[in-house]
Parts: sequence; structure tokens; C-alpha cells
Amino acid sequence: MTAKPDFPFYNDRPIPFECRDWLLLMGALAVALAVLTLLPLRHFPQDLVPALLFLAIPLLALRQVAGPHWTAVFRPVGLREIGLMLLFGLLTLGGSILAALILSQFFTLSGNPVAESFDGMTGLSLAARLLPTVPQLIGEELLGILPFLAVLWICVTRMGLSRRAGIIAGLLASALVFGAAHLPTYDWNWVQALLGIGFARIFLTLAYIATRNLWVSAGAHVLNDWTGFLVAFTAGHAPIGSDP
Repeated sequence: MTAKPDFPFYNDRPIPFECRDWLLLMGALAVALAVLTLLPLRHFPQDLVPALLFLAIPLLALRQVAGPHWTAVFRPVGLREIGLMLLFGLLTLGGSILAALILSQFFTLSGNPVAESFDGMTGLSLAARLLPTVPQLIGEELLGILPFLAVLWICVTRMGLSRRAGIIAGLLASALVFGAAHLPTYDWNWVQALLGIGFARIFLTLAYIATRNLWVSAGAHVLNDWTGFLVAFTAGHAPIGSDP
């Protein structure tokens, strides 16, 4: 039985990373997020542009610092990986719903503007709206996984902590970064973004931790979001718990 590969880039494998490499990657993520948030192209097919740039900018930065090893965050996809996409997608969906139900008992939550926009759409308009979310959600996985790997690297390489401690710290950091990135989406509702969206993010990062394969966490992410969007389209109102 083949041993599961380790996480890349935190322990000089497949190549050594330095602080400047991680800073370049974090900067690329920040630029990509700014492009996605601020570029005023909101209608198909123009909305493909910010979504593709959101994905391409961090990938190009990863290619710059890792060379041909940039693909180390991706692994082949077979039936097992598809099954894990479904499993973690369902776990993420359940976690999103649970977090929304609990938080709504104590706080006022904002609706998802993307899901709310589906009210009154035709099937063709829905397809045009969903298409740009594919590159965007893969980009969101880079936004979740690259900070995880960066914190793992800091903990193990610079702080001398155990790999297990680094994984836990990276998991929490990934959730906070991902939640904070959703603040504009939810009207700067800190509780909803950091606790609600951040909690759902934990399941997606766990999908990567379990498989070392960003395709699996991306597939789970698409399943989670598209389920919420399709429910909103069918019911004519937006669910509270899905993220864009």
C-alpha cells in the first residue's frame, strides 16, 4: 500500500521555501481578492474575468516560487477522491446549516447576495451565474489552503513546533483568513463571517488535510455552494448558511 504523501513546501519538500516565498504568495492572494471584490464586472460573460484572475494570480505566484512543483497541491482524482468530495461537501453543508441555526439564535445574520440574486432567474440565467463560480471556488481553495501551508511552515520550520501542532494552527488560521475574506459579502458581520463561514471552512481544509489534494476540497466546496444556490433558486429565497 502506497504511503500517503506529506504536505508540500513546509519541510523543504519537494523544494525549500523561504519567508519571501510565502510573503509573495500571501501578497498574491491579497491582490487576487482585491481584484475579485473591486473589479466592477458583474454580468456574464464579463464576470468570468475577475473569477479567472482570482484563480490565476495565486497560481502564477505559486508557479513563480515553486517552479514545476507548483502542482504539488493537486493530486490525481479517481473514484475514491470523488467519494471524498461528496462526503466533505455534505459535512461542509451540514456544518454551515448548523452554524447558521446556532448563530441566528443570538445574532442577526445577513443574507448571501449571490444566492438572493437567483430569485426570478431562468434556468439559462442560473447556468450563466454558476459558471464563473467554478474558477472562483477553486481560487477560494487556494485562499484557504496556502495560508494553512504557510502557518504549518512557520510552526515547524521557524517555531520548532510539532507537525501536529502546526496542522492545528494552520487549520485555525485558514478558517480565520477565509472567514475574514467574506466580511464584505456579509455586510461586515464579524460573527457570521469569522464564526459561521470560518466554521464551514474547517471541513473544507480537513478535506485537503485528509487527501493532500486541493481538487478534493475544491469539489467539496462546489458541492456545498451549488447545493445552497440551487435550493435558493428552487425555493425563491436565499439560504443563510452558504458562502459565495
